[in-house]
Amino acid sequence: MSAPSSEILARLAAIVGERHVLTSEADMAGYMVEWRGLYRGRAAAVVKPGSTEEVAAVMRLASAEGLRVVPQGGNTGLVGGQIPWETGEEIVVSLVRLDRIREIDPLSDTMTVEAGVTLMAAQQAAEGADRLFPLSLASEGSCTIGGNLGTNAGGTAVLAYGNARELVLGLEVVLADGRIWNGLGKLRKDNTGYDLRHLFIGSEGTLGLITAAVLKLFPRPKSVVTVWCGVPSPQAAVDLLAMAKGRAGSAVTTFEITPRFGIDIAVKHMGCRDPLAAKHPWYVLAEFSSPSDAGLEATAEALLAEAMERGLVLDAAVATSLDQRDAFWRIRESMSEAQGVEGGSIKHDVSVPVAAVPWLIETVNADLEAFLPGVRPFPFGHLGDGNIHYNVTQPLGMDKAAYLALWEPMNAVVHRRVLEVGGSVSAEHGIGRLKKHLLAETKDPVALDMMRAIKAALDPQGILNPGKVL
Repeated sequence: MSAPSSEILARLAAIVGERHVLTSEADMAGYMVEWRGLYRGRAAAVVKPGSTEEVAAVMRLASAEGLRVVPQGGNTGLVGGQIPWETGEEIVVSLVRLDRIREIDPLSDTMTVEAGVTLMAAQQAAEGADRLFPLSLASEGSCTIGGNLGTNAGGTAVLAYGNARELVLGLEVVLADGRIWNGLGKLRKDNTGYDLRHLFIGSEGTLGLITAAVLKLFPRPKSVVTVWCGVPSPQAAVDLLAMAKGRAGSAVTTFEITPRFGIDIAVKHMGCRDPLAAKHPWYVLAEFSSPSDAGLEATAEALLAEAMERGLVLDAAVATSLDQRDAFWRIRESMSEAQGVEGGSIKHDVSVPVAAVPWLIETVNADLEAFLPGVRPFPFGHLGDGNIHYNVTQPLGMDKAAYLALWEPMNAVVHRRVLEVGGSVSAEHGIGRLKKHLLAETKDPVALDMMRAIKAALDPQGILNPGKVL
């Protein structure tokens, strides 16, 4: 395969409109780099179709001419799956113009949206119908539904509602040969053979281009209680989670953990305020929500009182206003950016059984100190579903480049313990380019064979996001 000729670029322009085919480096620059700067690619063109039919026509041409296609949504991915390689021979197909909300059906509790709709726009559309679309990410203002589904995004509400995969009833997908699969069903029950939607959710654009989806909606919460707790240890946080689920059940919608280091850097670099009067070794941000107003705050306060008596909570604050709730969440959502200001950061997106989280943190922290004395572990994130962002900040005074050169051996330190308890080296960010070698090293060989067979069946020419995932 080679870069598309000027004649092929003209044919692409005839499909989507000349102004929607970008070929200059300046025009394409924003599509070529991952936001952390880990990957910088080159492409022959960025093509921006405006409808499913245009996507299909682009793929028919790509299939006929052997063009390699990199699908892209809001370009917020963290593993490089949306960035083209450095050869300059691929075309990026950006789906941001597919931004219509086709239908909201409150009686069926569904919403049909196109792939380029931002997550925030989907949330707001659901809210306008007095419903909730619960997927929530820090990048929700710019990430798109197509990208969320392509990576099976997680976020802060997985504990209650599940990953993106569990929030989808149907899909519309353009295949590698340009055929359109119309699977936009609203059915909650349909046992007519293979459930094809799950092939494409989490496939990172390697099997087809998701162009629209039927999303599940839920009753909109009428009562939300947000609490910030100081706790003595990760084990205390896990015990508190068990108590919360026992007392409040499905009303526990978020349960996040962070060490004191996260608060320190958020206060130091991001202008956040310390949420409690005294400093504590660990913190929990928990949220309870209900479609009714009855008794939720009392339930949360009784839970905290009992947890304090048992020594699981050292201090706590309950948000009494929307501003205070937003301040709690700003701390949580600014930690990753603050860590980048603090120094070099080697990041891990791992998951283990919830009960194994305290062991993982204790063991890996000790392993990291033995590996590189003075290193600053920063395990934080979604304790409620066992997904820990095991980020590690460089020792004070160490050269940043020298530290980041240790990325692979430090990965090995963390991932060895994750795999020891049956965990995953990619909990919610995907595989892309960053973790392709890890997939080959950690995935069951039979599972890899099945994945390759599916890829060969749906994309026999290998033109869809080549070199990613597999």
